Amino acid sequence: MVVWIQKKVAAEYRLSQWTRVIQEQKRSGQNIKDFCQENGISRNKYFYWQRKLRKAACEGLLKAEEPANIVPTGWIQVKPDQLTKTTLHIEVSGCRITVDEGTDQELLKKVCRILRVL
Repeated sequence: MVVWIQKKVAAEYRLSQWTRVIQEQKRSGQNIKDFCQENGISRNKYFYWQRKLRKAACEGLLKAEEPANIVPTGWIQVKPDQLTKTTLHIEVSGCRITVDEGTDQELLKKVCRILRVL
């Protein structure tokens, strides 16, 4: 049991460290190749941890529940009668999402939580 807890803590620590590294790369404005070269990081290792972080974020969303009325910082809540288009296209960090009146709201909430982490 103790070994399992130690491994879990170590894994969470590594994830938090790589979260910081990936956020630094985004803030730096550099492309990944230049950032990795400047910081002595293997590009393969960078992409490996980026995939692990995305997977962890997705798994966390499946477990996390947020109240339905929370609007992310910097966003506005739009009432259905305020919409002028029937389709909305969202692009964040290379991820493109198309939302329309048929989009499952719970799925959209989970996707938004993932995008906040990345």
